[in-house]
Amino acid sequence: MATPKQQRIDPKSVPAPSAKKGSASGGGKSRRPGGRPPGVAKVKKATARDWIGGARLQTLPLALAPVALGTAAAYVLPHEDAGPGWHWLRAILCLVVALSLQIGVNFANDYSDGIRGTDKHRVGPRRLTASGAARPRTVLIVALGFFGVAAIAGLVIVIRTGQWWLLGVGAVAIVAAYFYTGGKRPYGYYGLGELFVFVFFGLVATAGTTFALAATVTLESWLAAVAIGLIACAVLMVNNIRDIALDKLAGKRTLAVLIGNRASRIVFGVLLLAPFGILSFFTLFYDNAYLVYFVLLAAIPAVGITISAKTPGELIISLRLSALVALAYGLGLGWAIAF
Repeated sequence: MATPKQQRIDPKSVPAPSAKKGSASGGGKSRRPGGRPPGVAKVKKATARDWIGGARLQTLPLALAPVALGTAAAYVLPHEDAGPGWHWLRAILCLVVALSLQIGVNFANDYSDGIRGTDKHRVGPRRLTASGAARPRTVLIVALGFFGVAAIAGLVIVIRTGQWWLLGVGAVAIVAAYFYTGGKRPYGYYGLGELFVFVFFGLVATAGTTFALAATVTLESWLAAVAIGLIACAVLMVNNIRDIALDKLAGKRTLAVLIGNRASRIVFGVLLLAPFGILSFFTLFYDNAYLVYFVLLAAIPAVGITISAKTPGELIISLRLSALVALAYGLGLGWAIAF
């Protein structure tokens, strides 16, 4: 909602510095609803770069990787160019759904954490809502817009497959994306974030892609789903380790807050490295799967940095390495399965 313009003040009518509270120079609140307090610098409005930053592009590997794995698991099934194991349009639509949900949840988190004050003292890139660079309503509309794109792409998949029950899965995914930090009782504030990330960005995204393409889910798809789901949980965990102190102050009880700093770092290491144990299964049946072990060149440093990190900046490096692990693992294993 637009705010009324601030009234012009005649310079002659401005009281001396010793004036009563409520005046422009006396330290009172601005007369404009929602206006900034006196003495506080005006916040620069969000630029295109800020909006791109709000989408948190570094998290998109978590959406791309499961679709790549699910598509590969479907592709190896007996098929012709447009046969049961390969439908290029459906594969693209699955990617649109995953990417839109990821970006949507990023903007929804920006909105929800911003209006709650959780991001008030956040370390890292500034958030659109918390910084005042964008109106909360605008950020929410953008988030809902991406959820809408995901819903439309999902609807096309349902129409083309005839599997109408998938509408329910899609609806639950969108609701879960919003209520991660949204609503009165966001589950992300009660230590359940990793569980839902594992389910939706691991199992549902990977196995769902395979089913949309081949009308079945194979063992390869399920194992790949578990592997990439664990990596996604690791990415969330290291992000929350960085924010433990501030989340405590804000009343946000993430899993990292609940189990403590040291335990969280150990759990992160287990989550990030366990998928390489699952990888041993694929090496038995796919000649090039062993090449994915080269991804350990990023995973091991990420674990080492997280275990020994003393500053938020070090944890941000680990976060980026973990996202790289997700991308390389998903694309690498997907290529090994399909080719």
